[in-house]
Amino acid sequence: MAAPAALQRSVVSPAGRHTASLIFLHGSGDTGQGARAWIKQILNQDMAFQHIKVIYPTAPARPYTPMKGAFSTVWFDRYKISNDCPEHIESIDSMCQGLTDLINDEIKNGIAKNRILIGGFSMGGGMAMHLAYRFHQDLAGVFALSSFLNKDSAVYQALKRNESVLPELFQCHGTADELVLYSWGEETNKMLKSLGVSTSLHTFPNLNHELSRTEIEKLKTWILEKLPVEGAKTNK
Repeated sequence: MAAPAALQRSVVSPAGRHTASLIFLHGSGDTGQGARAWIKQILNQDMAFQHIKVIYPTAPARPYTPMKGAFSTVWFDRYKISNDCPEHIESIDSMCQGLTDLINDEIKNGIAKNRILIGGFSMGGGMAMHLAYRFHQDLAGVFALSSFLNKDSAVYQALKRNESVLPELFQCHGTADELVLYSWGEETNKMLKSLGVSTSLHTFPNLNHELSRTEIEKLKTWILEKLPVEGAKTNK
């Protein structure tokens, strides 16, 4: 059976020996290249590390219901941009397969699964939560920036049946966000915490649906806590 086409990606290579990987999923309508450039503009340099490869994949274009069916680079479809409607689970699960292939590529390169982080901005963060908490609970951690899960998310259903240790969640959200309301992010955080996820929620007053330098610096600190530089030991 033919495998789905590999996702296009923009990659920031580590300066030194590659011992960990970070996958950053862009927001709806963006690209991997676009997300990388946005972060580079905010930091005045790439988000780069000594030992961590940073991968920015691009979602394939597909019809997107909130845009009246116009094609857009989105990780999955939504019936509407709201936390109070069903999830478009078919498109979510299909993309989980494509992103699993990306994770497996890193494992084939000798990176242990507990040395891989996944997260993203807006829809990218929602996608990362589905991928990690439903299918890859042995990843190093998850981050979600200005993101949310729907009220009856399949993520919540999966975690109700779960007994294993779960990846930590690092969440950031601006209080002035008018597209993905702060309360949606807060509710997501509370739900995941109640289901056994170790979570943090960093609140940014007056920040709209966007990224800030302070937020990315906080994220970088957390990334290095989760994926510290390894000593000279090799991956077993």
